[in-house]
Amino acid sequence: MPEAAVAVRPRSFLAFDFGIRRVGVASGNTLLAQAHPLRTLATEGDARFAAIGELIRQWQPDALVVGVPFHPDGAEHDNTRRARRFARQLHGRFRLPVHEVDERYTTTEALAAGARDADAAAAALILEQHLRSLEPAA
Repeated sequence: MPEAAVAVRPRSFLAFDFGIRRVGVASGNTLLAQAHPLRTLATEGDARFAAIGELIRQWQPDALVVGVPFHPDGAEHDNTRRARRFARQLHGRFRLPVHEVDERYTTTEALAAGARDADAAAAALILEQHLRSLEPAA
């Protein structure tokens, strides 16, 4: 007897390219498996989280994705720890699942593609990488 196909509801995401001074933001979903740059937040501390909270209210994502940087050899550095802390803070404040994605070279790739907002474009690349990881293997 063949297995019945199970309809899966598309999931939506907000993704973040974390930086000390700026955080790029992108949105996307599993229906289209595409991500789109939204904007870059140039605020810090509570103002940053208030702006993120407003984006979460507006977009109502099912989960969040945070790019975590590593050295080319895969070693961690100070920004690795900062990005992971940011991911924990997002989860603690907004109670949404947070997925971490290795984001090596995303800003470089965004700049090479001529992005006007490299941080938001990098967030879109981070999210596209996450969306690809959700696709079933062929």
